[in-house]
Amino acid sequence: MPLDVTYWTAEIDALLTMLDPYWPYMAAAISIGLAVTVTVHVAQNKRDARAAAAWTGLVWLVPVLGALLYYILGVNRIRRRARQLTGGLIDSNDGWRVAAEPEPDLKHLKILSRLVGRLTHLPLTDGNRITLLDAPGAYQAMLDAIDNANESIYLATYIFGNDAAGKPLADALSSAVARGVKVRVLVDGVGALYSLPSVIWRLRRGKVPVERFLYSLAPWRMPYLNLRNHRKFMVVDRRYGFTGGMNIRAGYIQQPPKITDLHAGIEGPVVGQLLRSFAADWYFTSGELLDTSYRGPAWLGGVQSRGISAGPDADFDKRRMTLLAAIGSAESRIRIVTPYFVPDLTLLATLQLALLKGVRVQIVVPRKNNLRLVHWASLHALRWLVAEGAELYLSPPPFDHSKVMTVDQHWVMLGSGNWDARSLRLNFEFDLECYGEALAEQIDEALDERIALSQRLDQAGFRQMAPWRRVRNALAHMMEPYL
Repeated sequence: MPLDVTYWTAEIDALLTMLDPYWPYMAAAISIGLAVTVTVHVAQNKRDARAAAAWTGLVWLVPVLGALLYYILGVNRIRRRARQLTGGLIDSNDGWRVAAEPEPDLKHLKILSRLVGRLTHLPLTDGNRITLLDAPGAYQAMLDAIDNANESIYLATYIFGNDAAGKPLADALSSAVARGVKVRVLVDGVGALYSLPSVIWRLRRGKVPVERFLYSLAPWRMPYLNLRNHRKFMVVDRRYGFTGGMNIRAGYIQQPPKITDLHAGIEGPVVGQLLRSFAADWYFTSGELLDTSYRGPAWLGGVQSRGISAGPDADFDKRRMTLLAAIGSAESRIRIVTPYFVPDLTLLATLQLALLKGVRVQIVVPRKNNLRLVHWASLHALRWLVAEGAELYLSPPPFDHSKVMTVDQHWVMLGSGNWDARSLRLNFEFDLECYGEALAEQIDEALDERIALSQRLDQAGFRQMAPWRRVRNALAHMMEPYL
C-alpha cells in the first residue's frame, strides 16, 4: 500500500467528495445528539429548575457551542475530583467533637445552632475570643503574628497582591521560613493574577511553600476555571486565627484607603475548625497532609462559635442553607452588610417572610460599587425588599468590602461569602457563625456608625429613579444566576 502524502491526500479528497451531499444531515445528527445528551444530563443533575431551563434552551438554540459551554461551565466535576484526591478527607469531620456541645442563651437560636451543627457536621465550640479588626488593624495584626510565630503559619487568601501590602507580608513569611517555622500559603489560581508579576514568584524566591488553587493554563483544565477559592484565613502556631473578608491588597492600607473591610482575630477551640478547612484545601491542592490538632487553651472568652466551609464539593449549599435558617429564626432584627447583594428567589422570599412576620431588616451596600453589573442587579432585587418594608442604606466611600450579618442582637456571621450566585454556588467560602451578645453589640455599634453616614434609599427614591435606569437594573438582574 502506498505511503506517500499524495496518495493519502487524494484518498481523503475522494472521501470528502463522497460525503459532501450528506454533511448537513451529519451536522444535524451531531447537534441533536449533543442537545439530547446535555438535556438528559441537566435534567438529572441540576436541582435549580431555572438553571436547568436556561442550559436546556441554550443547547437547543445554539447547537454545538451551547453544549461546549455547558461542558466547560455547567458541569460540576469538583466534587468527584475532590474525593479522588483526598480519599474522602473533605467529606469527613475527622472524628473531632467536644464531649458536650454548648447551647446559645436565646431559646429560638438553640434550634438554629442544632440545625447548623447537623448541616456542617461540626460542633459549636465555647470559650472563644473574637476580636473585631478593620482592614489596617487586621493587616498589622497578621504581620505581628507572623513575626512572632514559632511553630507554623497556614495562610489562605483569594488575592495576594504583589504591592505595598503583599510584599512586606511575603518577606515576613520568608523570614519565618528562615527561622524554622512551617509555612504553607494557598492562593487562588485566578486571584494570584490580580497583580503582575504575581507575588507567587516572590514567595518562591523566599523559599515559602506556596500553591495555587485550581491553577492551570492547560485547555483540558478549563472546566475548573469558574470554581474559585474565595476563603481568607490564617492560622498561626495552631492556636491563633484570622478570618473575614479582607484580601491582601494595597488599597486597604493606603491613605486614604480605597477599600474598607471587616476581619476578626480568633482565639479558642474554633481555631481547630479553621485548621481543618485549610488542611482539606491544602491536601486537595498539594497532596500533603497537615496536623489539624488545636494547640491553644480550651477557654479564652465567652463567644460560642463554629466554622462554616462552603463550596461546590461535599460542602455544597451549606452556607445558603445556614442563611435561610438564620433568617427564618429571626424574631426582632436582621442586619446585612455586603458589597454584592444579588440573592436568589428563595433567599429573597425568606427575607420577605421575615418582614411580613414583623422582623426589622436593614441592608447596607456600597453607594458606588466596583462591579457595575452586580450593583445594577442588586438595586433591582433590593427594590422589591424595600417595597415590603426593608431599610436600604447606601454607604459612602471607601468601598465597603465587609461581609457580615447579625440576627436579634445575638447571632453573628462574618467571613468571605457574599450574597450572590458565585459565592452561594461556585466559590469555596469560609464563614464564622458566632453566638454572643457582647460581640453582636460591638458589630451593631459599628453598623450604627456606618448607617449614620449612609444615604437611605426608600420607595420614593426608587420611584424617582430614571425609567431607563430601572430598565437597566432589571436587565442586569436577569443575569442573576451568572453574577
